[in-house]
Amino acid sequence: MLTTNQFTSGNHIEVDGTIFKILEFQHVKPGKGGAFVRTKLRRASDGNVIDRTFRAGEKFRAVRTESRTMQFLYADGTDAHFMDTGSYEQIAVAESTVQDALRWITPSSEVDVLFIDDEPADVQLPSAVDLEIAQTDPGVRGDSVSSGGTKPATLETGAVIQVPLFVEPGQRIRVDTRSGDYVARA
Repeated sequence: MLTTNQFTSGNHIEVDGTIFKILEFQHVKPGKGGAFVRTKLRRASDGNVIDRTFRAGEKFRAVRTESRTMQFLYADGTDAHFMDTGSYEQIAVAESTVQDALRWITPSSEVDVLFIDDEPADVQLPSAVDLEIAQTDPGVRGDSVSSGGTKPATLETGAVIQVPLFVEPGQRIRVDTRSGDYVARA
């Protein structure tokens, strides 16, 4: 069992039969009344974020999580398919649960798949990935690093992001996976 005193960001807990990941928490001790804990939780099944308040000392079932390195094979519209590189076992994860992560993964790349109670639940990405520009408008004379300005670019994964004017099709760039922003040329 896990109490509110043992909360840390990134832990998983079960509340009313639903598994949540703790994003933020704050212990509050008001001048009058009992202490409580304010939390921001992400539902593991669909990714919705909720705010929830618990009494201090309340107990929850700790959820066992494990991260395994797997190779992303393909997405077929309903499921994303991954393969364990050690045992060659293939698993399918509902595409709706990993949709944000799929924007930054190319087929045959290795990622960490998070298992919650031995069920695949999420894909953990590095903070930045290197991807190739598939399509963007060509730069014009005078576009340089110092001139500023951005234009839309389609990456090899199909994601569309804003890049500086000097970036050309075929170049590899580094993208921040948390915000979807251009970081630098790779």
